Amino acid sequence: MNKGIWYGIVAYFLWGILPIYWKVLHAVDSLQVIGHRIAWSFILLFLYLLLTKQWRDFRATVWNARTIGIYALAGILLSINWLIYVWGVNSGYIIETSLGYFINPLLSVLLGVLFLREKLRPVQWLPLGLAALGVGYLAIAYGSLPWIALSLAFSFGFYGFVKKLAPLGSLYGLTLETAITFPFAVIYLLFVEAHGTGAFLRSGLTINLFLVGAGLVTTIPLLLFASAAKQIPLTMVGVLQYIAPTLQFLIGLLIYKEAFDRVHLIGFSIVWVALIIFWIENYIAHRMPMETIPELGE
Repeated sequence: MNKGIWYGIVAYFLWGILPIYWKVLHAVDSLQVIGHRIAWSFILLFLYLLLTKQWRDFRATVWNARTIGIYALAGILLSINWLIYVWGVNSGYIIETSLGYFINPLLSVLLGVLFLREKLRPVQWLPLGLAALGVGYLAIAYGSLPWIALSLAFSFGFYGFVKKLAPLGSLYGLTLETAITFPFAVIYLLFVEAHGTGAFLRSGLTINLFLVGAGLVTTIPLLLFASAAKQIPLTMVGVLQYIAPTLQFLIGLLIYKEAFDRVHLIGFSIVWVALIIFWIENYIAHRMPMETIPELGE
């Protein structure tokens, strides 16, 4: 099997089992967890660029106002996404967080249509409609929108949209995003430490190690994914991306015994059918010669 495929599988597997990691930190305020995740991620990425002799090139590449502005927005969106995700996991909503990442690919397609004037093939509207139907069904059945799933899907969807406009690769991009948010994370962490409410160095060795390790569990999958993306087709990346939310769903259901009743099953099943249709249509379209693929409206 292509080495790039293995890199991709491992990256998405690691992302998929992250709920288990964050559950260890359930007693730590989610905002502090994200502060440590940002801070240690930047430190590790900084060291990686130094050791691989890329730091000088990184500085020369990113040093302009437009690039910094784009990645400042990306950093804000990513921080929001991380915060909602960690809070959702540690509040007992792992299954709902997985729904957000199942919906995300379809939302990304919709954002491309709305903001980038991308055209959809006629059949592609079907999975988008089905996904909306699934979310609507859950909202009506429970009397409220699945806001955790939607917040994750929209924050990550817009993050992906911003990154599509951004000039840097994934490694330099995340380094710049965390560099921009790093001062704010450190100021916040110093503030809670000064007021005696910080968890770091106060909650035992395990918690300390896991807070520092938040940087590792962020950067390692990223580096693996960056290597995979260079070696395998985008269609294969599209297939592999469902590993993570599937594992998250199974972890919530089987390990943490979260509620999953008939209403959940129907709503999730509609979204899953939408994803299957979306993937099959996308696979067939990319197998066909480009000139035989009709444009929307033809």
